[in-house]
Amino acid sequence: MLTLINTNRMVPPIGPIALDYIAASARKGGIDVEIVDLCLTDDPLKMLQEHFAAHSPQLVGISFRNTDDCFWPGAQWFVPDFAETIRGIRNMTDAPIVIGGVGFSIFARRIVEYTGADFGIRGDGEQAIVSLVNELQQTKRFEHVDGLIWRCNGEIYSNRPSWPALLSLPTNRDQVDNLTYFEKGGQCGLETKRGCDRGCIYCADPLTKGPTIRLREPSEVADEAQSLIAQGVEVLHLCDSEFNIPRKHAYAVCEEFERRSIGKSLNWYTYMAVVPFDAELAKVMRKAGCIGINFTGDSACPLMLKTYGQPHLKDDLALAVRLCRENGIKVMIDLLLGGPGETPETISQTVDFIKQIDPDCAGAALGIRVYPGTQMANLVAIEGPPETNPNIHRRYSGPVDLFRPTFYISQALGPQPARLIKDLIAGDKRFFEPTEQTAPEATECGQATDHNYNDNMELAEAIKKGERGAYWDILRKLRAN
Repeated sequence: MLTLINTNRMVPPIGPIALDYIAASARKGGIDVEIVDLCLTDDPLKMLQEHFAAHSPQLVGISFRNTDDCFWPGAQWFVPDFAETIRGIRNMTDAPIVIGGVGFSIFARRIVEYTGADFGIRGDGEQAIVSLVNELQQTKRFEHVDGLIWRCNGEIYSNRPSWPALLSLPTNRDQVDNLTYFEKGGQCGLETKRGCDRGCIYCADPLTKGPTIRLREPSEVADEAQSLIAQGVEVLHLCDSEFNIPRKHAYAVCEEFERRSIGKSLNWYTYMAVVPFDAELAKVMRKAGCIGINFTGDSACPLMLKTYGQPHLKDDLALAVRLCRENGIKVMIDLLLGGPGETPETISQTVDFIKQIDPDCAGAALGIRVYPGTQMANLVAIEGPPETNPNIHRRYSGPVDLFRPTFYISQALGPQPARLIKDLIAGDKRFFEPTEQTAPEATECGQATDHNYNDNMELAEAIKKGERGAYWDILRKLRAN
């Protein structure tokens, strides 16, 4: 038997889409599966104790979605608490433990070392978990399991990532309680593809899902959407890195949704690149049920867009907002402020232009989370010793370790960069402002004005009262009241 555990207790709750897919794949492979969802209980310890008192699994799979909150100055690191959870599970069962998930895949080997887990799976888990169970039952030839991080004679070995070229996922979505997640979390997730081949200098998606885009058949995506509709889900957020990369696939998914009239029963939001986006795509997306787009804008300054590796221009941002307005689609522009070469002048250019093109809202995130293996990490290395680099910000002492939340904020923004950005925004409610750090040694930040969703009780309360949709859209409406 395989026990799968969801340890993510973030509020508002996010449905564990990976466990939904993996449990269905494991059952299809002839494996008995039990899911222990710690997010849907007030007493996680009791739930675990009761489960392992009644079950003796052959393998315990634990999902680890987020290693930290990715926001400065919060910089909350979730790995120590996750390691403590694993130690607790060790006291309840002798079964080996395997970890997976998007957050895990960024730091797969480090997390296995830190937590003492027996195994980890970097990349897709659907096929890998079945292969691992089969090897445990038979020859234990762990080198045959794609994506596996494993121990042997005191050493840790890493197989190639699990990024199968053919992406086909279960569509029934009936392994977890999606309706409860929808009611408590305001939305459910769905993937139309995995992987990303874009060149953004800061992004970890190619490290977790692969640098090659792997597409699902549009009919399969539509089948899954209809399964969720049948369960009572009315709002989805597509979990793709960028829905419109490639454009042809996005258009095909929308055509299939429109052919089945899915948009009449389901509203959905998505992340998108600013280009490619045109009137034809905007029109078919709206007909297919899309009501909100979060664009990876990053900046409206040509210099910063080039630095970040973005192919779009500021005029493309203006066009994207206009097309959304014409088609009745809510629009958010996600900005990433403070990168290499950022100055008060470049931020002023960006803020002024965003005000001019008038999206429904814009996220003015300050600071780049630096991940190992990205171009951003290479740029930091070129700048010299990170311990003395004035652009590096962190909440821990000792050597700089990118395993822990570590951020880059251009020193040219001065000693109070968040205050600088707030002054430029000048109270414009369309912007989610960055949170200020009250003192260099502070460990707690003040009342948040940003769009950090981690333990956002205002957001959770709004959902409890009936709000549904992407979190940025709910927060936008709350700020407007």
